[in-house]
Amino acid sequence: AERSSEVREKDWSVESLPPPSASFPQAGFCVLPSIEHVMPVCESAAGPAPNKCEKRPGERFRTSDKVFGTSMPESVVDQRSPQGVPYTDLQHIVNADGRHLFCRYWEPEGPPRAVVFVAHGAGEHSGGYSDLAKALSGHSLLVFSHDHVGHGQSEGERMVIDDFQVFIRDSLQHIDLMKGRYPDLPVFIIGHSMGGAISVLTACERPNDFAGVVLIAPMVQMNPESATPIKVFMAKILNHIMPSLTLGSIESKWISREPKEVEAYDKDELNYHGGLRVSFGMQLIAATQQIEKAIPAITWPFLLLHGDADNLCHISGSQLMMENTKSTDKKLKVYDGAYHALHHDLPETVDSVLQEVSSWIMERIPGQPAFSP
Repeated sequence: AERSSEVREKDWSVESLPPPSASFPQAGFCVLPSIEHVMPVCESAAGPAPNKCEKRPGERFRTSDKVFGTSMPESVVDQRSPQGVPYTDLQHIVNADGRHLFCRYWEPEGPPRAVVFVAHGAGEHSGGYSDLAKALSGHSLLVFSHDHVGHGQSEGERMVIDDFQVFIRDSLQHIDLMKGRYPDLPVFIIGHSMGGAISVLTACERPNDFAGVVLIAPMVQMNPESATPIKVFMAKILNHIMPSLTLGSIESKWISREPKEVEAYDKDELNYHGGLRVSFGMQLIAATQQIEKAIPAITWPFLLLHGDADNLCHISGSQLMMENTKSTDKKLKVYDGAYHALHHDLPETVDSVLQEVSSWIMERIPGQPAFSP
């Protein structure tokens, strides 16, 4: 049953960031699609760079309770979500920076066989994975997720991040919470789009902690047509003088071939429909560069699902992983003509994705009987 409230180059090591203060997608931008339109701005820019957004100082939190019968971090002050809902009314964790992250949990009817963390993409939120999570919970898998900082019902300026590593750190904090509750169960990660990049880097931080990683149209490489060397160079300049400048936004028509899904994406107020900031784009580029460096050393099991008509996260990234990792347990399934969000594409594609993900995970749980849909 779903237990969610619908209201409420850098040092890439986790050790480089502060510890949590409480224990407890759509990423596929065609980065800098319109950089040529802002080049004149670069050439004529003058004056001091704008001030960076002020960081809210971290707060101390005490732990009371509410998630799975134990506790949920509870702030000393009355903190509210971007939608105005008190976090005391929402399932949440508090990250190392004192940010409240809205959480969702999909519990199976009986004892869980494994726990599965879902990392959503940029500009979207964890609620977009409800159908996938419910399908997995039907196979006795406990699925959990949270809205990343600056997304959905979590705190933080929309689509602004100082360091991509924050996404990885927060994911590990949430995963550690669930591992503490279910220490004997295997842990899997599912990531879509930017969430795919988060999943890869999270698994690379602790390669022995995960039984497998499922990547749905992951952001592994930037689109070679949009992230040309000159555009990346100009982006670096813009990032220094105008980091808050927004470029192109996600074109929702490339999310899915199913018109109803595109309409639902456009109407979802928890999705971000604005433009991509230069500073955020640079964080995405840095993340893909880090992934490319990490790929040759990857040995953990993974499943890749990608549409060959994906115009948001290029399929070349998935092909790169398939060809250059050391993993002996790996699979790439390509969907002909499919767009970016395979779990929201045409019905036959969605059915296939749910089947592939469920069977792949179940087959990697020790001591489980043969999978039956």
